Amino acid sequence: MIFDIEVKIFLKEEMLNPEATTIERSLDLLGYKVKNTKTIDIIKFQMDGKDIEKIRESVVDMCERLLCNPVIHNYKISVIPQEYSFNGD
Repeated sequence: MIFDIEVKIFLKEEMLNPEATTIERSLDLLGYKVKNTKTIDIIKFQMDGKDIEKIRESVVDMCERLLCNPVIHNYKISVIPQEYSFNGD
C-alpha cells in the first residue's frame, strides 16, 4: 500500500522567527496590519508499506534525524493511505 506523507515543520514558540518578522514588517509597509505571523515548511512524499504505525514511526525517525532540528522545531505528521487521499495539487 502507498501512503501519502505530509510533514509540517515550524519553530517552537520561544524561538525567534526572523522570516515571520520580515513578512510582518513588509506587510505593514504595504498598509496591512497583521500579528502573530508564523512560517512553516511542508514536505510531502510517498512511502510504500503495510502498517501505518510503522510508516509513522519511520517518518518520526526521519524528522528527528534529518528533516528538522528537534531543539528548535516542532513538527506535525500526516500519514494517509493513498486510496483515501485526495491530491488537490
